[in-house]
Amino acid sequence: MKKWKLIEKAGYNEIQNEGGKTLGYSPDSGLKIIEEDGFAFKDLNQNGTLDPYEDWRLPVEDRIKDLVKRMTVEHIAGLMLYSPHQSVSVPVEGNLFSMRFAGTYGGKPFAESGVKISDLSDQQRKFLTEDKVRHVLLTTVENTETAAIWNNNVQALVEGIDLGIPVNTSSDPRHGSESNGEYLVGGDGRISQWPSTLGLGATFDPETVKKHGEVASSEYRALGISTALSPQIDLATDPRWSRFSGTFGEGPKLSTEMARAYCDGFQNCDGREETEGGWGSGSVNAMIKHWPGGGGGEGGRDAHYAYGKYAVYPGDNFDEALLPFTEGAFKLKGKTKIASAVMPYYTISLNQDKKYGENVGNAYSKYIIKDLLRGKYGYDGVVCTDWGITRDNASIEAFGGMCWGVSHLNVNERHYKALMAGVDQFGGNSEIKPVLAAYEMGVAAHGENAMRERFNQSAARLLRNIFLPGLFENPYTDPAMSSKIVGNPEYMKAGYEGQLKSIVMLKNKGNVLPMKRCRVYVPRRHFLGSRLRMIMAGPMEPYEGDAVERSILEKYFDIADKPEDADAAIVFMNSPLSTGYTKEEGYLPISLQYRPYTAEYAREKSIAGGDPHENSVNRSYRGKTNTALNQCDLDDFIAAKKAMGDKPVIVSLNMSNPTVMKEFEALADAILVNFQTQSQAVLDIISGKAEPCGLMPCQTPADMRTVEEQYEDVPFDLKCHTDDCGNTYDFAFGLNWAGVIKDERVKKYR
Repeated sequence: MKKWKLIEKAGYNEIQNEGGKTLGYSPDSGLKIIEEDGFAFKDLNQNGTLDPYEDWRLPVEDRIKDLVKRMTVEHIAGLMLYSPHQSVSVPVEGNLFSMRFAGTYGGKPFAESGVKISDLSDQQRKFLTEDKVRHVLLTTVENTETAAIWNNNVQALVEGIDLGIPVNTSSDPRHGSESNGEYLVGGDGRISQWPSTLGLGATFDPETVKKHGEVASSEYRALGISTALSPQIDLATDPRWSRFSGTFGEGPKLSTEMARAYCDGFQNCDGREETEGGWGSGSVNAMIKHWPGGGGGEGGRDAHYAYGKYAVYPGDNFDEALLPFTEGAFKLKGKTKIASAVMPYYTISLNQDKKYGENVGNAYSKYIIKDLLRGKYGYDGVVCTDWGITRDNASIEAFGGMCWGVSHLNVNERHYKALMAGVDQFGGNSEIKPVLAAYEMGVAAHGENAMRERFNQSAARLLRNIFLPGLFENPYTDPAMSSKIVGNPEYMKAGYEGQLKSIVMLKNKGNVLPMKRCRVYVPRRHFLGSRLRMIMAGPMEPYEGDAVERSILEKYFDIADKPEDADAAIVFMNSPLSTGYTKEEGYLPISLQYRPYTAEYAREKSIAGGDPHENSVNRSYRGKTNTALNQCDLDDFIAAKKAMGDKPVIVSLNMSNPTVMKEFEALADAILVNFQTQSQAVLDIISGKAEPCGLMPCQTPADMRTVEEQYEDVPFDLKCHTDDCGNTYDFAFGLNWAGVIKDERVKKYR
């Protein structure tokens, strides 16, 4: 008796098995349906027989074993590849990020091709078919419907070739907030908006983080995304690090519990069609990063660049950075039990390999991956390198080609070394040839059987993360349903509430807040521009504009265009922005203050140094001066304070890094810290529509001397700023309308 029915969807067919799994397939892919015991199954390898890996009734591990036996070395090598960034949006001329990831269509740029942006580019077709890539990193998308259709086009292509292995699409975090965007109840196609990861940390509430994971995973699956390249659970032990805002902060216990909550929220299928062990059609793989912690770069520099490739341990505190991994993401409360993937960071963890004595990038380190992660901590999930580690590096300041410590090896040898260190997958590489070359090196060194077994091991891990989210049954998304899911009213509300919970009130002198409706002056924001490049970006262009959209501000206050006409002022600022190296000046101090800073207390000789592109091993910047690129933010505040006289001036500081506040704190009547939230959420606090409840997820330095003298690998070793009200801006400090917050969160995490 037939136990299934066919439903035609937009661009694909869906089969509903009675009491069984829902299947999805493209009518154009050539795939056939097999019926057995009245149920429907997909004949993925098109051999007319129901093979074990195609039988959704069997345990996942049995299906994996069967499929691995059927895979050629080429199939497995393709599975080990992870594509460079893919954009599914119309390229914008002049936008470096947009143009960097633009593909061609029939050999033509998109504008000349006549195709839809949801069609596959030439590059995508090549790496999916010729290089057998089955893992794709998705960046910008035009809209929800376009993303869903593109996903279906990708899945239809691979469904009809080889063994029919679906594509596992991933994304970096994409739930950030538009500062000037208005809170919307939902339905306009935008994804729900949350604070940055640091802002999630500022809630000090794992349940909020878990809720974020549940919402984000639902929206991801609606977009066709089944792996999150997150959370970033590095301990933010150096306040200067450019990726500080991507962490949960510097608290080991807080970061550990937040990591656990985030992974539980993403990976548990939450009642949706279950595969097994808590996994199912609502699950998204969490790829935790960056093992063994990337927050200890010397001088706060970042390892995307050769000038920042060394992580140092002057406090001998390597082990504490592991806690969010070993005690958090590896010990989940939910049924999935453990984060399904790990990404090592680019850094050379200096002198931490006591067994082999190697100082190489973490993904190349046999000690860091095989002995520590795999051996001591028993991790058997996927290990995927960060993007671009096998490519050559062009210069000390070039972005791309992070082959730290192995520049003397060729590209094939780098792949082989990483594989033998315990890595399964190569981020940012969609070319199969170097992986096949690495296989042949292994055959020569260890024999065919041993190297095939090594490949089989990685294949099983990689396939597990495709089977468990149910992609072998149904990798398709319904564009119409996706549009209803992404950014729906419930999700938008949850994100906005998360933003409100993340805002920290540091100062409220004379209880100036909350502020009733009055005439408010808000200085315009401006930036002078810079030719310096930050991560994944080109030169920063000058701009000037309203700090808050007038239509938003008018909902809370009357607008005064001149300070003399105002009852109060609100000044919006960003934390100081600077870089630790320029081609012209060499190594510089990364400054957390706005005004020029001279590094009198920096190390005379750096702990680490040396690169094929530089002549010296001493990376010290002692005696050098640097100035924040956005010191105009401080200028704007001082000008506003001078113009306002004795009238209240409130600061809203968008904090990406701990900030030296002595330059402006005493002149401010109130200070609110937000972490990439919408300005409307800040106005909700200022007006009293909501009460502040966030706590500082990091210490706030008293000055740059304490920043220079702290240890890059140790949390909580700063002298903190004390304001003119007598409050010290330490970890877990925050105010509400009644005063200093002293609740259970503070007791638990401080």
